[in-house]
Amino acid sequence: MGIDGAIGAALVDGSSGFTLGVAGDGQRDMTIAAAGNTDVVRAELRTLEMLGSDDALEDMLITLDSEYHLLRLLRSGRTSGSLFLYLVLVKSRANLGLARVQLRRIEAELDV
Repeated sequence: MGIDGAIGAALVDGSSGFTLGVAGDGQRDMTIAAAGNTDVVRAELRTLEMLGSDDALEDMLITLDSEYHLLRLLRSGRTSGSLFLYLVLVKSRANLGLARVQLRRIEAELDV
């Protein structure tokens, strides 16, 4: 995957929760994790709508004891807002700031 500390990644359809592609070392079932985290993304989007916020949701961070879970909504191309990147990082091996920069770069390079 090219991101330090990454153990799993997925491209997720936010409207259905289905994964369009996965990568990783098998430590995590990215299909199940992506489906569950789709609900997290939807909940935040609903909350922003109820608040009347004009801000777009860029990314979300879920912190576990030993892992970071990054959810980055894609805002480019025909699928703007309906897809997100999901990345699982081992805390002890990851640089969170650098991982966020790398996800932005991956987003810019994706052609979906």
